[in-house]
Amino acid sequence: MRLLIAVLLFATLHLVPMAPAMAQDIATTPPDRSATGGAQTLEDIMRRQKGLEVDNSFRASQTGNPENAAPVDSQLGTLGGASDSDLWREVRFDSAKMITQANGPAADVLVQDGGMWWLEVRRGPLLVYGGYLLLGTIALLALFYLIRGRIRITGERTGRMIERFTGIERFAHWVLATSFILLAVTGLVSLFGRKFMIPAFGKDAFATLAIGSKWIHNNISWAFMLALVVVFIFWVAHNIPKLVDLKWLAKGGGIVGHGHPPAEKFNAGQKMIFWAVIILGTSVSVSGLSLIFPFEFHLFGHSFHLANEWGVSGLFGFGPLPENLTPQEEMQYAQLWHAIVGFVMMAIILAHIYIGTIGMEGAFEAMGTGMVEEEWAREHHSLWVEKVEADARSPSRADAHRVPGE
Repeated sequence: MRLLIAVLLFATLHLVPMAPAMAQDIATTPPDRSATGGAQTLEDIMRRQKGLEVDNSFRASQTGNPENAAPVDSQLGTLGGASDSDLWREVRFDSAKMITQANGPAADVLVQDGGMWWLEVRRGPLLVYGGYLLLGTIALLALFYLIRGRIRITGERTGRMIERFTGIERFAHWVLATSFILLAVTGLVSLFGRKFMIPAFGKDAFATLAIGSKWIHNNISWAFMLALVVVFIFWVAHNIPKLVDLKWLAKGGGIVGHGHPPAEKFNAGQKMIFWAVIILGTSVSVSGLSLIFPFEFHLFGHSFHLANEWGVSGLFGFGPLPENLTPQEEMQYAQLWHAIVGFVMMAIILAHIYIGTIGMEGAFEAMGTGMVEEEWAREHHSLWVEKVEADARSPSRADAHRVPGE
């Protein structure tokens, strides 16, 4: 999971122009600083204004030296061996020994200039690409519906119903689904609100909405995480990939083309959604916990260290990832990661909602009532139906899957 975080976040941040540049953006030859006496040059300032990485090693160590202090009996003897500029360079490059009255984990970081690139990414590329992803997913689903139409039950209905999901399974599913929708909506309010809602409704109305959204987002998250664990326990055994899933994918699952390839209780498409929800849901939960309890979890510094050791950044032709992150930078990466994974999950869930409602006839009943038409089950999950019928023929499980009175 740490490697996955490092790879995906690293690749994502290099897609956006506002992200902090890595080693390839640093000038290959250091600029001539003889004219400035070793201080930064106009080229350094221009690179910094463009958001490019600047080699600060030439001044990071210029923090004064007590041995260079003038004698006490001289005119400047009481000033010591460090100037105000030296002191603030120590603060700027986090090398000063800070002692604060507050004992928080980030209380001794007085200067942290990584916030600007994070702010620019958050209000720029993150919103743009995230919005394109959601709108593009909706557009593709609409186009697919116009071309393919609703997937109908092709055979004759039998009137017999098979229990597909028990009440407790459906309860866990709907808790997970409802909590995710609330988290998605409130998360979008937090991200897009200042840009779109303040101009439309004003600052006071948005402030009330934002406060309510934050409260809902933080508290509903516990229901999402609990339901995620329960759903995993219920269905992990049914979602182990098998050879039959490759055959299902090769035939397009009956969604692309015609015919319905054999499938178990969960077909290959449903298994992919299951594992995407479990893996991405776990990742977004961990990053969410780090945001609810700020500065308590350090997820990215160590992950970047491992990625650098394993040469992950080199695979993409980039320099090393930053490892020495301040607590504030950990939170900035966590917020970006939380939003990026959230956008990906929303796109996946939109496709899942489409298939479960207007995309496929008879699919909603599986989670609506727990019972499905036998012909629908035979067409989409024939191997599962065969197993259900075999169990029904067993004397100990004769009525396990059918409605009484059939």
